[in-house]
Amino acid sequence: MTDRRRFILATALGALAAPSFADAQTSAKVWRIGYLTPTEVPAVRDSLIEPLRQLGYVEGKTLSFEVHSAENDLGRLPQLASALARSNVDVIVAVSPPAIRAASQATRTTPIVMAFWGGEGLIESGIVASFARPGTNVTGIYMLAAELDAKRLELLLDAVPNAKKVAVLNPGRGWGTFTEVRQVAQAARIQLYISEESDSSGYERVFEAMAREQVDALLVPSFPRFFQEHREIIEVAARRRIPAMYEWGEMARDGGLIAYGPVIAELNRRVATYVDKILKGANPANLPIEQPNKFELVINRKTAKALGLTIPSSVLLRADQLVD
Repeated sequence: MTDRRRFILATALGALAAPSFADAQTSAKVWRIGYLTPTEVPAVRDSLIEPLRQLGYVEGKTLSFEVHSAENDLGRLPQLASALARSNVDVIVAVSPPAIRAASQATRTTPIVMAFWGGEGLIESGIVASFARPGTNVTGIYMLAAELDAKRLELLLDAVPNAKKVAVLNPGRGWGTFTEVRQVAQAARIQLYISEESDSSGYERVFEAMAREQVDALLVPSFPRFFQEHREIIEVAARRRIPAMYEWGEMARDGGLIAYGPVIAELNRRVATYVDKILKGANPANLPIEQPNKFELVINRKTAKALGLTIPSSVLLRADQLVD
């Protein structure tokens, strides 16, 4: 056989043996991520997609999201979690304590990444055995939301030192008792007004009740819906001239008076790392639970001026960002 014939035969056999680039793309694994949340906030989910992209995943090609939102009805979460478990997704990302509880009750086999646990009872309820070694199918970020809400009240009282009565926007039944917030209020000798649950009619009725109660300031606690609807809350608070403290820096940058909390992009970067490790074979039982280590205090001086409020310089000096 001539050299030329040998080359042609080898090339033909190689073409038969090796899949084409198109075939390789077609056969690539598409990972399915279940996303369970009381309220879908597109901006928050988008900030998870970007770090996943940086890790090599492409939504619609190698990654798909199956979003199950309770649309503010916490009672729907168990049913939604069970549906995700039955659909055999590769990982469930559960946002907030009610979603995490529902997911952990729905499955003990599908890996669950917490984004983010915000209160007590994580170990006591058996969701995990310990922070260092979860020992179950659940791992992720532990955010201490109740403690952060108490810290926010302290900062709000520093920013509005003449406040004697502070309203707390109530997320509704099944969320929390505000124990830590009540302790701060008691120590500071101020009154708390826990608002009625807001409903689909909007926040006007809630703020009307606050006006009748003659509150001096407002704490908007950790709750997905409040981030989803923060522009409406900010608008009504401005109209009612009530200085308010918020959860995420974005809320102060969008016109809220003051905000303190973790950085969303940083939290989701770490959530993405958990997802990546699990998809590559890591066992969530062996992945230590982490806490946020980056926080920001954002103060909107333009809003303070509109409210006729002079924030003490001692508070301004502590800010990571001042919005003018």
